[in-house]
Amino acid sequence: QVQLVESGGGVVAAGGSLSLSCAASGSISIITAMGWYRQSPGKQRELVAQITKRGTANYANYADSVKGRFTISRDSTKNTVYLQMSSLKPEDSAVYYCRSIINGETYWGQGTQVTVSS
Repeated sequence: QVQLVESGGGVVAAGGSLSLSCAASGSISIITAMGWYRQSPGKQRELVAQITKRGTANYANYADSVKGRFTISRDSTKNTVYLQMSSLKPEDSAVYYCRSIINGETYWGQGTQVTVSS
């Protein structure tokens, strides 16, 4: 069984920074992608950022709304993905979920709340 454990999040004033991390554990053979989604009340869950492994290279993609403010990174030795968020805006407030494709299956973390006060 595979588990994703998230940490980070919290409350920050607009313009501030926060970091999230997500560690995968369990029976892991291959991780194809690791990333972050978010969902705020009344809205659909949306992609924030994702790193996808293709061959020996990793490719990152971001939602337009976070480009230039958020940075995703991955430590393959720790099966961990990070999301560094800066210049946060109130509209970034949401529950952030880690998502990973491991051994061909999709796994989700439990979610962590990020609240940006104006």
